[in-house]
Amino acid sequence: MKANMRANVQAFGGHLTAMVLPNIGAFIAWGFITALFIPTGWMPNEAFGELVGPMITYLLPLLIGYTGGQIVGEKRGAVAGAIGTMGVIVGADIPMFVGAMIMGPLSAWIVVQVDKRIQHRIPSGFEMVVNNFSLGIVGMILCLFAYEIVGPAVTAANLFVKSGIEALVATGFLPLLAIINEPAKVLFLNNAIDQGIYYPLGLQAAAETGKSIFFMVASNPGPGLGMLLAYAKFGQGLSRRSAPSAIIIHFFGGIHELYFPYVLMKPIMILAMIAGAATGIATFNLFDAGLVAGPSPGSIFSYLALTPKGSFIATIAGVTSATIVSFLVASAILKVSKSEEKESEFEKSVSDMKEMKAEGAVKPVAAATTREPSKPISFVAFACDAGMGSSAMGASTFKRKLLQAGIEIEVKNFAIEKVPSEADIVVTHESLESRAVNATGLPVVTIKNFLNDPALDELMDKIKQQTVAAEQPA
Repeated sequence: MKANMRANVQAFGGHLTAMVLPNIGAFIAWGFITALFIPTGWMPNEAFGELVGPMITYLLPLLIGYTGGQIVGEKRGAVAGAIGTMGVIVGADIPMFVGAMIMGPLSAWIVVQVDKRIQHRIPSGFEMVVNNFSLGIVGMILCLFAYEIVGPAVTAANLFVKSGIEALVATGFLPLLAIINEPAKVLFLNNAIDQGIYYPLGLQAAAETGKSIFFMVASNPGPGLGMLLAYAKFGQGLSRRSAPSAIIIHFFGGIHELYFPYVLMKPIMILAMIAGAATGIATFNLFDAGLVAGPSPGSIFSYLALTPKGSFIATIAGVTSATIVSFLVASAILKVSKSEEKESEFEKSVSDMKEMKAEGAVKPVAAATTREPSKPISFVAFACDAGMGSSAMGASTFKRKLLQAGIEIEVKNFAIEKVPSEADIVVTHESLESRAVNATGLPVVTIKNFLNDPALDELMDKIKQQTVAAEQPA
């Protein structure tokens, strides 16, 4: 039951991420405009500062609603999602990001259901008229519903959550959020928390004050860095050898999934993460730190780029203190633990992590099968849910290995449903195999680890062999 609940929350977070992630660039653009041109910004400009309000009120929620609708019902769903989102925007006094996440997919789903029921009843030659008017009528009803019902309901829920978190801030108990955040991250529930709670609250606060600590309570790269440093110094076996590369990808690349196996291998290590995160939040709160937008990915570069004027010391202090505390606690745990770490333990934790991640993914179709490529491989597509994160990391690593071998072929990362037909082969996690086959119809290589997997070595050897064969004279 707990696993099912986790999978459901994880899947929910995945849906939120799918709506937010493609629009992160717009959020960052708004953050930069805010940081530069508001009265307390780097380059105060009254004219440019007028962009801040309309962008957060209209542009960003509409983009989320449009994207959410497109996921459910393609172009018609996207239009319906935007119409429904407009209703919650006008029907509320706060930036309506949560409302957009509700009305976007809901509006698209309703339009899809209506289309299914009328598409066979449309007289020949009247398709365009009926389709346009049905979308317009349904969209109007959804817009009114959002204005009257959803907008006020989301506003009330927002005020309730906001008042609770503000009470934590006022009483000095904000660091207690680390007790929730850190276990949730390791269980792949961070998307539901970040995109569902912290981002909306953060954007609302940033619109009022130019920055928000809510963007920092779950994204701080410091705790993960401290724990990985401890493994690099005091760890054993494979975990110690792999820690340095994980540090670079986690801290600079912002892909926090890299440290999850280290926690899963020693569950008590979550105490180091909680202690580090709580220290970081307390430091951020003490120095009045905040970011202008959500750091995605959670890299130190994102943190510094989104830090407003006058807050760099606060940002660096929070990340540094979190790193130090996490390192000290993790080091103590590793020193006290006298049992020899087996190579298989770390490998099993990696496997467990992948399985947990897969629980919230779209379930594969049993009938799907892979097939061998029928032509030489010149375009390799790495694919995952969102087309960023693990697939981007895997693609860049594989591309680098190919270049080192003197082989130049196209290697790119995509969301599974966005893999182009021009690709020769798809590389994806084994839990997403059938989904990749059904979505692309291309040969699929399944792996457990995007960085180092035997299947990737086999693919590399196959590409090398075809390159040698192509260079030999006929």
